Amino acid sequence: MSQKKVLVTGSSGLIGSEVCVYFAERGWQIHGVDNNQRAVFFGAQGDTRWNQQRLQSTLNGFVHHEVDIRDRQGVLDLIAQLKPDAIVHTAAQPSHDRAAAIPFDDFDTNAVGTLNLLEAVRRACPESPFVHMSTNKVYGDAPNEIKMDELETRWEYADPTYSNGIPETFRIDQCKHSLFGASKVAADVMVQEYGRYFNMPTACLRGGCLTGPNHTGVELHGFLSYLIRCNLEGRSYTVFGYKGKQVRDNIHSLDVARFVEAFIETPRVAEVYNIGGGKANSISILEAFKLIEDISGKPMVYTYNETNRIGDHICYYSDLDKMRAHFPNWDITKDLRTTFEEIHQAWVTRTAH
Repeated sequence: MSQKKVLVTGSSGLIGSEVCVYFAERGWQIHGVDNNQRAVFFGAQGDTRWNQQRLQSTLNGFVHHEVDIRDRQGVLDLIAQLKPDAIVHTAAQPSHDRAAAIPFDDFDTNAVGTLNLLEAVRRACPESPFVHMSTNKVYGDAPNEIKMDELETRWEYADPTYSNGIPETFRIDQCKHSLFGASKVAADVMVQEYGRYFNMPTACLRGGCLTGPNHTGVELHGFLSYLIRCNLEGRSYTVFGYKGKQVRDNIHSLDVARFVEAFIETPRVAEVYNIGGGKANSISILEAFKLIEDISGKPMVYTYNETNRIGDHICYYSDLDKMRAHFPNWDITKDLRTTFEEIHQAWVTRTAH
């Protein structure tokens, strides 16, 4: 039996690299697509070449393709040549703050790049599962309309309808998204449409805060990684609005990779899943400060800016019921403290070099 091939876009990023390692350990041949665009979007601090080199030096038979997903012919040619058994699409312009300054780059990467991949897969290997890393930003700021309770260290949903978090049925339109959110909506709906219209096995994973030790965290993207790095270096972290009580659910990149595998093994057509840490792995910024101080023994230095980021969620965590119902063997395996400890250790190691 020939070795199965997976094509991973954004392979030098957090989720992409985790998927590469995970599938390589399970005997798949890994083809990574990345052109270090994160360094263009975020400057030197966003550079992911170190992660590409890590994959090339540690994964047997890893093949790197220096392709920009905006290059339509390049994408069509690559997928026609490879005919991968699965496609995991994690490449993106990932910052909703940055998108406003680079609207064409943002839309061309997130929306058009996704379309290029979908059409290439439809032509070359339409039966191969296509997993798209979408985002909870497709819901825009609509979750902020939910009635909230202000607790001592966090905001919390007051409406019992959302006691487990935001479900996949939550509306995505008639609200403010940021340009990034809008370009990701376009991609998300297109991935669903290729599934429904052409009967292709596609999934949109609407991620909350996806995190882990291999995140090249910067202020505009990579909340936990950047916060932990600030603590380690004694750098001031800026809190934007909501009294630092805004809540996010965090899921470790390994648990994302495990879910991707579960979907590829038993794919469905045009599915949507809210992938995040769920209520159990939700944390506010103030609570995150306390947890990292407990782990590192260092005080958190921060400043408070009363102006919240445009379209920012006051409280967001994912309802994982649908994921667990469809894939009963999957669940969260890494709790918050473990995730924090791993990211902290990774930054300690990286800054020591």
